Amino acid sequence: MKILIAANTSWYIFNFRSNLIAALINQGHTVETIAINDSYTERLIKNGVSQHHALKMDKSGTNPFAEFFVLFKIFRILRKNRPDIIFSYTPKINIYVSLAARFLKIPAAVNISGLGSSFISGGFLKKFTLMLYRFSIKKVLKVFFQNTDDMAFFVENGFVSADISERLPGSGVDLQKFKCDRICTERDKTVFLLSARLLWGKGIKEYIDAARIIKTKFPNTEFQIAGFIDSANPSSVPESEIKQWVDEGVINYLGSTDDIKSFYSNVDCVVLPSYYGEGVPRSLLEAASMSLPIITTDSVGCRDTVDDGKTGFLCKAKDTADLAEKMEFFLKMSFEERIEIGKAGRLKMEREFDENIVISKYLTLLDDIR
Repeated sequence: MKILIAANTSWYIFNFRSNLIAALINQGHTVETIAINDSYTERLIKNGVSQHHALKMDKSGTNPFAEFFVLFKIFRILRKNRPDIIFSYTPKINIYVSLAARFLKIPAAVNISGLGSSFISGGFLKKFTLMLYRFSIKKVLKVFFQNTDDMAFFVENGFVSADISERLPGSGVDLQKFKCDRICTERDKTVFLLSARLLWGKGIKEYIDAARIIKTKFPNTEFQIAGFIDSANPSSVPESEIKQWVDEGVINYLGSTDDIKSFYSNVDCVVLPSYYGEGVPRSLLEAASMSLPIITTDSVGCRDTVDDGKTGFLCKAKDTADLAEKMEFFLKMSFEERIEIGKAGRLKMEREFDENIVISKYLTLLDDIR
């Protein structure tokens, strides 16, 4: 079969779907991709993607004329190339691909990996996004959801029928790549890490403010941030702000990397106080898979990654004091207790979030439509 994988960037496809692509190619399928060109496009081709279709679009744009042009471009690509099935990801691409596929009568499997910034902003943008989702995904072959909250919301509000809906364990985690292969030894300094796109909705301000509180009580702590500064996104944290925090001595900014595992190997706890509208944050799955305790919010997507008090801790969203309280609780734990929490997190990943579970769902879907 000819399978088209669509997302907003080549970076997304490479980082989140490379193992799926490898599994599809291994089964004899032809895989093509459609996304914005970036430095990862060539890597997709080297990994066996037979053809890449370049998109030009503003990921957070709202200009109706520009957005219609993107939709028309996708329509033309699908009409010309006629894949047997489309796997789509990321909110805007999900909507546009589903609309085009509906008119062209091409089967599509949509993966709703969180509802993103449009749901944070609320108002007209949220209503408009929901309206587009309601119309576009009505007739798709399958809708995969990454958490139970989003699936319940869509089904209960009639956006999609329950019989074509299925929950996946996020995008899964590569358990072989992300495993605890470091030597765990007790040390004087405790290091926290936030790894995410640097958007305010990821809880960056709450993390910074909590770090200030903790460092006054526990001077021998370090707070790190790793992630990409998306200057084109209006919700992005400005680089000048990050520099100010570094100069103040609140955080160490590590930048972005293709080797996030090396960052995880040198920290004690991974923190993500997000209220973004997540699917299931990959950074938390990777951290837990490496036997790291995690602290995150009791909010959609994030709460799925933690058994509160056993594999990590949940805090209230947008609540700096509660986040600092959970950090302080972690700091007061013994070394042995931290190790036990990390081990429990790894077991949870093995039980619930193995990437092979996700890949097998896609392969089963292909078997069902042959």
